[in-house]
Amino acid sequence: SAPCPQWPYCRKRCSYCNFNKYVVPAVDEVAVRACLVREARTLLRLSQVQSVTSVFFGGGTPSLASPRTIAAVLEAVAGAAHLPAGAEITLEANPSSAGTPRLAGFRAAGINRLSIGVQSLDDAELRLLGREHTAAEAWGAVEAAQGLFPGRTSIDLLFGLPGQSQGAWARGLEAALELCDNHVSLYQLTLERGTALAARVSGGALPTPPQDLLADMYQTARAMLVAAGFRHYEVSNFARKGALSTHNLSYWRAEQYIGVGPGAHGRFVPRGEGGCSREARVQTLEPDAWMREVQSQGHGTRRRVVLSPLEQLEEVLALGLRTDEGITHEHWGHFSPHLSLEAVFGVPGEAKDLQQQGWLVLDGSGLRCTWEGLALLDSLLPELLCQLQRR
Repeated sequence: SAPCPQWPYCRKRCSYCNFNKYVVPAVDEVAVRACLVREARTLLRLSQVQSVTSVFFGGGTPSLASPRTIAAVLEAVAGAAHLPAGAEITLEANPSSAGTPRLAGFRAAGINRLSIGVQSLDDAELRLLGREHTAAEAWGAVEAAQGLFPGRTSIDLLFGLPGQSQGAWARGLEAALELCDNHVSLYQLTLERGTALAARVSGGALPTPPQDLLADMYQTARAMLVAAGFRHYEVSNFARKGALSTHNLSYWRAEQYIGVGPGAHGRFVPRGEGGCSREARVQTLEPDAWMREVQSQGHGTRRRVVLSPLEQLEEVLALGLRTDEGITHEHWGHFSPHLSLEAVFGVPGEAKDLQQQGWLVLDGSGLRCTWEGLALLDSLLPELLCQLQRR
């Protein structure tokens, strides 16, 4: 199982962000810490998991939390379940809150992997994105992180910014390759309704990036990263020297994960109350309301839905096909003991057509996308889900 504590606060809201984030003058960190600790304990007990494979501190900007808070949550996790010495414990950090003393504090608290939201190494692009940091600060933060977490510092980059050219993206990536460690995550910028950046694009102040340019940018990036020794192990993620993220893999393999904190998402079986079905859970979004709920009942779960066997298989399919290994027969059988991959996708239908077109492979290893198919996964999935639903 993988606990995912969320720190929902930021110093400012980026122009493209519609996450559950809060910019407040002052955070009562002692109160938030106590609630994160209590909810982590409650939900881990409820899930009755014996051992934790990874912990991922996401946000907001969890690097704004103090190392004391991180240490307290990890102590709570270790007290409620077995936390092996080698478990991957990741913190998401912004370059503007990632000075060396602070990062050293996080390392002392138990963090052993860092994911840094660089997003771009171009100052004009960073201003467009409303980021707090400059390119120089990003360089400094990543170098400081590599000193403390060598081989375990990941960087995030965004492409498809309004007005960004293919050449500018390739140059930015070239610079990032000089800076990066052994893990890179690439995300296409999505213009979410209600964000400042989307308003500027829809108002005509900024151009909409054309679809074919976005596809080219993605292909260029894949080629450059693979040439630099990276394995493209998931749609958005690249690793070299075996530095795949355990936490990411457990998510794509549809293993259990426990969302702790405001707006956190989880998927687990609540065995502690006699449950035997996997549930999708979402914690209360607004931090103050979430804290009141945790204080009164031990956790702030706002919504819980029991997933049907079909819904579980839909998740296994949609998540598993994001990885280069795809879905093994054994993994599928764990969720679908009565209907094999062959029985669902080896018969005439959409999957066969996609295999003939060269986008998909079904063989002795399992079901997976080809190199070309991985880039088109969003358009392949609806057809495969249709085929699954008919079974």
